[in-house]
Amino acid sequence: MSSAGSTGTLPGDPPGGRRALAVWGIGVSVYFVAVIFRTSLGVAGLDAADRFDVGASALSTFSILQLLVYAGMQIPVGLLVDRLGTKKVLGLGVVLFTVGQLGFALSPSYGMALASRALLGCGDAMTFISVLRLGTRWFPARRGPLVAQLAGLVGMAGNLVSTLVLARLLHGVGWTAAFAGSTLAGVVVFVLLVLFLRDHPEGYEPEPVPHQGAAYVRRQIAASWREPGTRLGLWVHFTTQFPAMVFLLLWGMPFLVEAQGLTRATAGELLTLVVLSNMVVGLVYGQVVARHHGARLPLALGTVGATALLWGFVLGYPGDTAPMWLLIVLCVVLGACGPASMIGFDFARPANPPERQGTASGITNMGGFVASMTTLFAIGVLLDVTGDDYVVAFSSVFVLQALGVSQILRLRRRAARREERLVASRVTSVHVPA
Repeated sequence: MSSAGSTGTLPGDPPGGRRALAVWGIGVSVYFVAVIFRTSLGVAGLDAADRFDVGASALSTFSILQLLVYAGMQIPVGLLVDRLGTKKVLGLGVVLFTVGQLGFALSPSYGMALASRALLGCGDAMTFISVLRLGTRWFPARRGPLVAQLAGLVGMAGNLVSTLVLARLLHGVGWTAAFAGSTLAGVVVFVLLVLFLRDHPEGYEPEPVPHQGAAYVRRQIAASWREPGTRLGLWVHFTTQFPAMVFLLLWGMPFLVEAQGLTRATAGELLTLVVLSNMVVGLVYGQVVARHHGARLPLALGTVGATALLWGFVLGYPGDTAPMWLLIVLCVVLGACGPASMIGFDFARPANPPERQGTASGITNMGGFVASMTTLFAIGVLLDVTGDDYVVAFSSVFVLQALGVSQILRLRRRAARREERLVASRVTSVHVPA
């Protein structure tokens, strides 16, 4: 048996190495800044409500619109990445999310702030798919799960910066200075991208793909969607990501302060715990999935089950508030949601050839953001209708989890059979003599 077969290296795999790590690091730094801007509202939700004089539903509209734009852009961005390459798409994304953050800092009205968040969401949408594509172009396929988890980990580090640094700046120097000052990070990564980022290593240029307008777009989307692995990836991402996303992006701080009676400082520490847990679990999940592909579905479903169980305990706890130890455990478990969502890409990746990786990743990445957007809206509406009853509002989490699990169970066997056939055909091609 050849070494290629034993190590999982496929023909034409890039070599990886320090050069790959450096280039990938530039791409992931763009994603890092995008996540800081994306999650900045999570630590400023109560301030935004006061600044723009809006209620829960209007406040949730900020994040809903941002995620609506993000989710709606995923397939177009995937197609753009497949066609134009990483550097051009990432560069456009940096410009858009930096201008959006600056607009949010300077907005005098709710309407202008809303438009700025939409622009930010558009730029943010161009980052993660591009970073995934960059990883597949610079690292061997066997490193895919770990590289994807590391990208997610760096994104959570951006969330950590938002929670720890931006929150302090906000209450230290004020709204405009904090948000406007953060845009300097966008300028820095744009310069690095222009000067040093490359789409692929020398000698590993992808095969030119003929593009024929709308017909090409339809073929790319249809071919990716036909693969059960792509659809399973979407539903895994849908079911696992949104509980933590909703908590960190908007409703965690109000829930902990208004429903659980904590101070802002203590609530901020719990949000930070979610992020730290995410980073630790991401490293573990990445190593486990890279070595044991069969662990993908158990890890994803186990995370969903643990999340539902802890939310059930917190929302159903007798008394006015849940004890601190239970809130700590909830936040630790929520930290596993991000790494579990990355497993969705590990179903879509082997199901699609290199020229469809951007499109397939875009379809997969829609899942969690559609779920997050739906839950953000449902919680905001239910809080207004019930007079801020957080138990009723957060129970909407269980509805989406049940929907997602039903689809995962429906697709899992079909996706497994298809993946086995694809892997077998690729291994056979490795052993065919030249």
